[in-house]
Amino acid sequence: MTTAVQGTCAPQFETVRAEFARNFAERDEVGAAVAVWLDGEPVVDLWGGHADADGTRPWERDTLVTVYSTSKGMTALCAHLLADRGELDLDAPVARYWPEFAQAGKGEVPVRWLLSHRVGLIGPREPLTAEDVYDWEKTCAVLAATEPWWEPGTAQGYHAVSFGFLVGEVVRRITGVSLGTFLRTEITEPLGADLYIGTPASEHGRCAQFIGPEGDGVLSSAFPGIPDGTVRSLDSHPFAPLALAMRHMPMGDVNSAACRSAEIPAGNGNATARGLAAVYRALGDGELVGPGTLAALRERQSRPGERDLVLGAFAEEDLPFAWASGYMLNESHYFGPNRTAFGHGGAGGSLAFADPENRLAYAYVMNSFGGGTTGDDTRNLKLVEAVYAALGQAGDAA
Repeated sequence: MTTAVQGTCAPQFETVRAEFARNFAERDEVGAAVAVWLDGEPVVDLWGGHADADGTRPWERDTLVTVYSTSKGMTALCAHLLADRGELDLDAPVARYWPEFAQAGKGEVPVRWLLSHRVGLIGPREPLTAEDVYDWEKTCAVLAATEPWWEPGTAQGYHAVSFGFLVGEVVRRITGVSLGTFLRTEITEPLGADLYIGTPASEHGRCAQFIGPEGDGVLSSAFPGIPDGTVRSLDSHPFAPLALAMRHMPMGDVNSAACRSAEIPAGNGNATARGLAAVYRALGDGELVGPGTLAALRERQSRPGERDLVLGAFAEEDLPFAWASGYMLNESHYFGPNRTAFGHGGAGGSLAFADPENRLAYAYVMNSFGGGTTGDDTRNLKLVEAVYAALGQAGDAA
């Protein structure tokens, strides 16, 4: 059965519409949306499919969906907005803003290492429950007291869940409001962008059901999509893999009201593709931060050839993967052919990025688990390829 694709698409981008429809016909899409801005104007705003596994709820124009780690790009933006205003120094010790963080030898750790996954706090030493993770102050207090898993600054390792609490608590200490509130009042509401970290109960009714690899919104303790036993255990690897991070800081069922309402800024943002693309458009076009900050947030923080101790723990070969300050760099051209494009992906396949040189912003969201956090989902790659083909630029995404 053919899935009807709704929305608008500029004639130049009709190949994107065709590829989006092909995702439903050939690539097991359930419900999804894709949005593209070019030269300050929306040129693609498409959606289709169903918001639930049973096919009883159509995906609507304003359907929200959990985007997992695509949320991290929004969290990082809050920190960079404060840096742009002169209220946050990324090279200052975290303890300047959050004194309790100085425990366990972390007194000189700079804020920049929180953003670039170099602080070694992928989780606490003793596992938390999902209910603990929903308690902001408890989780931050535990992380502040935790000894890092490796010497801060010496290596990078993806902070799957802890990233949001670490960066978010710095934002909270400076502003006096939660990260989700700061994001809403300072960024998304002024832009009219439809996305939340800490989704109000009034908006839960339009949230899509996220369909994980196990048939619901709960991802396994191992890296999503990787068979049990593939991820190296802490006993056989000197650094904790992603499985450990998720097991020590579980998000729980993202389809639950408790999870949707909580603020877990590394992973429980709920958004439309239109909302994500609108934020990246404003960021790339220089509306949110000045040119110096935009250049600085894209600066490579990873060392050449450096292995990510967490994301690389399950890979047979080193991933071509590098961090800027809170954003993924375009090492694999998953964000199109421009190596200086930047953004963030999420477990399952969502992705949002900015390409300032081409004055382009892109976002794709879906509710059926596919690819990983790095942006390698085939559904997304085909859409990105079609976007740049429409611009007349050959890409390496496919």
